[in-house]
Amino acid sequence: MSSTTPDGADDGARPAQDRHLPVLLQRCVDLLEPALRRPGSVLVDCTLGMGGHTEAVLEQVPTARVLGIDRDPQALDLASRRLARFGDRFTPVHAVYDEIRDVVAEQGLPAVQGVLMDLGVSSLQLDETERGFAYAQDAPLDMRMDQSTGITAADVLNTYDERSLTRILREYGEERFAQRVARAIVRRREERPWARTGELAALVRDAIPAATRRTGGNPSKRTFQALRIEVNGELEVLERAVPAAIEALAVDGRIVVESYHSLEDRIVKRAIARGTTSSAPPGLPVEPESHRPYLEALTRGAEEADAAELERNPRAASVRLRAARRIRPTPPHLLPKEER
Repeated sequence: MSSTTPDGADDGARPAQDRHLPVLLQRCVDLLEPALRRPGSVLVDCTLGMGGHTEAVLEQVPTARVLGIDRDPQALDLASRRLARFGDRFTPVHAVYDEIRDVVAEQGLPAVQGVLMDLGVSSLQLDETERGFAYAQDAPLDMRMDQSTGITAADVLNTYDERSLTRILREYGEERFAQRVARAIVRRREERPWARTGELAALVRDAIPAATRRTGGNPSKRTFQALRIEVNGELEVLERAVPAAIEALAVDGRIVVESYHSLEDRIVKRAIARGTTSSAPPGLPVEPESHRPYLEALTRGAEEADAAELERNPRAASVRLRAARRIRPTPPHLLPKEER
């Protein structure tokens, strides 16, 4: 798939490095590098995208190799071209990142030294009009990260009942007027099916009170975020992926996660806190060895982009970065029953 530039030129030939500016690039590399110094060290880039983070790791850490996971075949193709100069130090994998442990096992590895997750929607998906992610451009209501499978945003709008749409808009979009928007969506589809993003953006704007529309940017952004999360099962995938990624880490391995809204960050925060906090019952005079933390936090809370980063890359405005190091294996009593 390709997009078209304003002058009509085909955008499909643009190299990956011209399409996306990675968020907090050097900070991610600096956090991961201590775990990747030994020859043969492996990083799993769970959200490969345009390959910017992976390229920086491969350039700056010559002892590392990278497994790059992405569910979007177009992103895999573009990133693979960008990273071809690194030869077998880079391996692309078409998968959803909650499958990380299967991916690692298929490579014959018992564990890896680093995991990176850069969550949310990529610049490739936002900037290619026909993918339907952007509320500012009219396009088919698709929003699938992998266009070879799954339901589309149009399917959600045309088949979910008002109650389900309200829940999605409220939970995933944090939309104050979720019920009003959902009711308007259902009423409109009785006339004709939903098909285009422009129609949806106009309806959301009309459904939200005018006084509220004066601040907070485009009122459609919350509805579009909610639909994208639902179509791609993003939060369910993340709930499985972060614990799986931690379990894929060798001792002294590191995980770095960049989130872009509070729902994502909450999941990441909870998974890291589980590992950095004692699991011993309160009040014990001595903490048993088996209950001591198995992770060490590498960031104080969630780090945000500084002014220089924001000037370079406005899309970094909402980033929240968290990182941790594995200091010992996960205690058996904290593992899922099937792994104990």
